[in-house]
Amino acid sequence: MAKNIAEQIVEMLENANVKRIYAVTGDSLNHLNIAVKKSSIEWIHVRHEEVGAYAAAAEAELDGFAVCAGSCGPGHVHLINGVYEAHRSHVPMLVIASTIPSNEMGMDYFQETNTIKLFDDCSYYNQMITRPEQVQRTLQTAIQHAISKKGVAVIGLPGDVSELDAEDATTSNQIFKTNPVIRPSDEELNHLANLINESKKVTIYCGIGAEKSNVEVVELAKFLKAPVGYSFRGKMAIQPNNPNEVGLTGLLGLPSAYHAMHEADLVLLLGTDFPYEKFMPVKNKIVQIDESPERLGRRAKLELGLTGDVKETIKALLPLLKEKTDVNFLNQQLEFYEKVKEHQLTYVKEFGTEDNIQPEYVAHTLDQLAKNDAIFTVDTGMCCVWGARFITGTGERKMLGSFNHGSMANAMPMAIGASLAYPGRQVIAMCGDGGLSMLLGDMATIFQYKLPVKLIVFNNRSLGMVKLEMEVGGMPDNETDMINPDFAMIAQAMGYPGKNVRKPEEVAGAITECLNHDGPYLLNIFTNPNALALPPKIEFEQVIGMTKSMAQLMLGGKMEEALDTVKSNYKHIKELL
Repeated sequence: MAKNIAEQIVEMLENANVKRIYAVTGDSLNHLNIAVKKSSIEWIHVRHEEVGAYAAAAEAELDGFAVCAGSCGPGHVHLINGVYEAHRSHVPMLVIASTIPSNEMGMDYFQETNTIKLFDDCSYYNQMITRPEQVQRTLQTAIQHAISKKGVAVIGLPGDVSELDAEDATTSNQIFKTNPVIRPSDEELNHLANLINESKKVTIYCGIGAEKSNVEVVELAKFLKAPVGYSFRGKMAIQPNNPNEVGLTGLLGLPSAYHAMHEADLVLLLGTDFPYEKFMPVKNKIVQIDESPERLGRRAKLELGLTGDVKETIKALLPLLKEKTDVNFLNQQLEFYEKVKEHQLTYVKEFGTEDNIQPEYVAHTLDQLAKNDAIFTVDTGMCCVWGARFITGTGERKMLGSFNHGSMANAMPMAIGASLAYPGRQVIAMCGDGGLSMLLGDMATIFQYKLPVKLIVFNNRSLGMVKLEMEVGGMPDNETDMINPDFAMIAQAMGYPGKNVRKPEEVAGAITECLNHDGPYLLNIFTNPNALALPPKIEFEQVIGMTKSMAQLMLGGKMEEALDTVKSNYKHIKELL
């Protein structure tokens, strides 16, 4: 019996080493579903397609490629947030957007969408299959685009086409995973070496593009007596075994990295597309090295922009450099970094009070108790801050989040993908109460597939980052408070343990119990809603804004809330100013 197009697609995905497809089945996807059932690929039945896209994005970041699918209309529309995240984070992912019967297209049919228009802004390849002879060429090209350009490829698949008899193509079905060596030319390297050799104070700043270059970055930093800062996505790779590291900068960063970049004569940006222009120095020389030349110069005024792999570029550059002997600049930055870390620990040591546990203490305790190869996922917002500042890179740990797209609710779905991809690893989701609430239903997916995911809920009963944004803007926070369900009871209803933690003295024991449990577990920790997460650079206007918002709260009759916020935040603002 001849195989149909759905079976042909699944066979090609098997050959591409795809292990699973994240999807909600239905109508136009049913033939693909049945083809998967007969294959070695596992169909992961999520409760919401957005969760499936986030889970696939996490698997793709950890393993190099993943697949999600959505049925016609609302099914594939639900994928869009997670698809944007994968594409903006430059992880290879294939989206199968199943759609209405081909003969009904353009007739305003039930659940009709235009998949080309819908996914055009979040993909490198986006085509519709309408004929059997297209299938192999289109799918091969889609996967080749995803892995080569590091982003999303989309194929539209009408339900009626998926059941047609398959035809073999004359072009290649093989997927080519190439690994070229890319570095600047000799002339460019000599120009860079001259700039470095002429500069007395050099600071290195690394992003996710330097992920595989830890050894080379450390060697370069030692040779140049240079402090090393890093982005949030670069932290887990660049922080370990790095005696010159001074933390991260940006909205979630530390004053030490900001200071090191601004005090340098020359800043080397390695594999980073750092988006926060206000944190970038403007008076010193800046060199940017990136694999993608189109990113050069769009965040800062550059002295020199070069295209190349960070590892290979450093290896070629080192023989051209003169070793620096003056350690004064480096020692000053490291000394400042020690003071910053000591200041951070004051919040850890304060613990908090009943129902107002300091989130810094929770994150620090989690960092101490988690395994050296744990995979962390963090929700956007305050959980990102606590993850950025308190989870330590070991060289084996990973941290995933919606760092580029900045979407809420990503931590729990990403933990699903991470746990399926690495069933032997400890997977910890640092969830905000707002984020978890948004896609609560897929807590059932965790139980259905018996995934040992640990959900740590930082329950501050508010949209904490939005609250801070409003206060800094001089507005009293409005409609940021949340009346939450009992998340621990919900976990129990879903089929696994859930526990409420209200007192600081319960935190360490509860986290230990959670991490040691053989299976999924949820900890609902009641954290201080007034815990502050200010960036490393405080503008005078921000202080004025917070003062205005506090005054408006007091005038509005919320005196106690305003005083609690001022008391909680005064010391931190004073230190940064």
